[in-house]
Amino acid sequence: MEVELLYHTPDPQRAVASAARLCYAPVGAKELMETMTDAQVEHLLGTILGSGHFSTLEHASYTFAIDGVSRAMTHQLVRHRLASFNQQSQRYVTFEEEPSWVIPESVKKAGALDVFKKATDAAFEGYRALVEAGVPAEDARYLLPNACESKIVVTMNIRELLHFFSLRCCNRAQWEIREVAIRMLELVRPTAPIIFANAGPGCVRGKCPEGKMTCGHPWKDGKPTPLDEEAGK
Repeated sequence: MEVELLYHTPDPQRAVASAARLCYAPVGAKELMETMTDAQVEHLLGTILGSGHFSTLEHASYTFAIDGVSRAMTHQLVRHRLASFNQQSQRYVTFEEEPSWVIPESVKKAGALDVFKKATDAAFEGYRALVEAGVPAEDARYLLPNACESKIVVTMNIRELLHFFSLRCCNRAQWEIREVAIRMLELVRPTAPIIFANAGPGCVRGKCPEGKMTCGHPWKDGKPTPLDEEAGK
């Protein structure tokens, strides 16, 4: 798995603060961007985050390249509708050689790797047979399993990123999308340390919102804590 930050709004914290200040300023946003002090930016960000007036967070966005993940993961990812996605197409990309497969650790721990590989090999053999018989790749792909490795580009504004992190960084999130979310958080935090200081699952900011379903492993200092075998299921 590779997660790379391709681009983000320059000086995202100042952009967000300028958008917020504009509502009460007699001058334009461009002037605010140039003249606001760092202390003013920090104060405004504290007010925004403390009051829950998150609309201004939508003025800064981040674009990521995510490679080496499964279709099972990307199907979860695209459920975050307030984001933009472009994914490697199985309709237009014809696999000449067997694609890479994302294999869960649980399969290896169960000693079932041979079962997994036999199934993926059979799926690809069927795929290739259909393509060689003249079936279009867009139809032959019906045989490809969720384990098929994929690539996707994702753009989210800061408001959606915070929501995404609150859900997908949680220890109860599915392991693959959780790993993607944690890597994304690690990449964005240095670019806007005030905004992302308390980003992550609900336990970072207070009581776990999962109730009886809590994992019992709250994050510490904004970072995930190790999971035991039971919590990782």
